[in-house]
Amino acid sequence: MKPEEVRKLSDSELSRKLVDLKADLFTLRFQSAINQLENPMRIKSVKKDIARVKTVQRERELAERRA
Repeated sequence: MKPEEVRKLSDSELSRKLVDLKADLFTLRFQSAINQLENPMRIKSVKKDIARVKTVQRERELAERRA
């Protein structure tokens, strides 16, 4: 997911996306623990997506405080 795509989402969509990504990361970690993970790089990309979503949420929070 690209940063531009994340910024286009509404606040509620960002929250939903964050929950989905965290669930996905949990599943990937579980698969990794039982050696069924096909693509280990997927964990890295999901972590980065979580960080992107959290960054946009924080930017919006700070923008609200300044206004």
